[in-house]
Amino acid sequence: MELAKIVLYHVVVKLREVFETSFGRTIDRHCIIVRVEDTYGEIGWGEVPVDDAPLYSYETVDTTLYIYKDFFIPTLSKERVIESPSDVQSKLSIFRGYRMAKAGLEFALWDLYSRSLRKPLYKVLGGIRDRVESGISIGVIGDLSALIKAVDKYLERGYRRVKIKVKPGWDLEPVKAIRRAFGEIPLMIDANASYNISYVNTFKELDEYKLLMIEQPLHYDDLYEHSVLQSRIKTPICLDESIKSLSDALTGAKIGAMRVINVKPARVGGLHEAKLINDYMKDLNVPIWIGGMLETGIGRGFQVAAATLDNVKYPNDISESSRYYEEELVEPPWSLNSDGTITALNKPGIGVDVIEERVIKYSRKIIEFKL
Repeated sequence: MELAKIVLYHVVVKLREVFETSFGRTIDRHCIIVRVEDTYGEIGWGEVPVDDAPLYSYETVDTTLYIYKDFFIPTLSKERVIESPSDVQSKLSIFRGYRMAKAGLEFALWDLYSRSLRKPLYKVLGGIRDRVESGISIGVIGDLSALIKAVDKYLERGYRRVKIKVKPGWDLEPVKAIRRAFGEIPLMIDANASYNISYVNTFKELDEYKLLMIEQPLHYDDLYEHSVLQSRIKTPICLDESIKSLSDALTGAKIGAMRVINVKPARVGGLHEAKLINDYMKDLNVPIWIGGMLETGIGRGFQVAAATLDNVKYPNDISESSRYYEEELVEPPWSLNSDGTITALNKPGIGVDVIEERVIKYSRKIIEFKL
């Protein structure tokens, strides 16, 4: 692939409803959409699921645009020929961090590469299934009655697993309420790093409710204290924010910090690193599943492709498009099958067509680079 042009779109799309976690409330979803074009006019699309503030990650819209403009794109303009999408990581390896920014470029190159091969991305990646299990993630609602109604709605819709966001003061009671109302449904909680080790008794009490896992209970950079907590509770700990690379995953597995990993392809730097984590954790008997960051239908395509990998053993945080957005940036929008799965479409690239007019419609800024 010889690159000719890169276009960046700062897109803002309004969610259907407020999504609240322990670190904030989201209604306007920011991201950077990446469009790459080769010398033959073939196009690939990617997404950087950053926000306008450093809440989930230190990477933001502004830092991404800066790092692209001053460092990443000038570097790629000197080496425009890329043999494989994973090569972008080595070309940009002199720059530390900014894994989501690197992932956005890699995603677009994966889409371009698989389209040029006339193959679906999930098959190029080595996926073993064409349907992936979908779970629902419910934000911090703060009202038990409203929570029960939400869970009931999503179970009726067919989602195979329920995850609720928790924080100190909103943890035991919502879990108890769901168990009373729905019995032994597949249920897990996600703390988004809002607790510390002093809450160990809370987690011991949660052991009674047979949760699938507790996601990222402690500090977002921590591995060691998670290993201490895991040794004192029965429920499997799933790490999310703490796993930013294969190195983190290997260390976490060796010290017993987790029994499951939520792999967000954008967070770990792209599909190449996500596949490495999949493969190494399979050898260590640590299952994974694929998480998301409120991506549009573009980013959702890369989640779906990653979820077809062979060590993905739990339902994924990959919802249908209508869960979040009134109008998608892609056609067809991602939809939920009657059995609670989402289909990895058997079309070149991510499987859906990006509607560029809609990308432009929701863009606050567009920057074009000719290489």
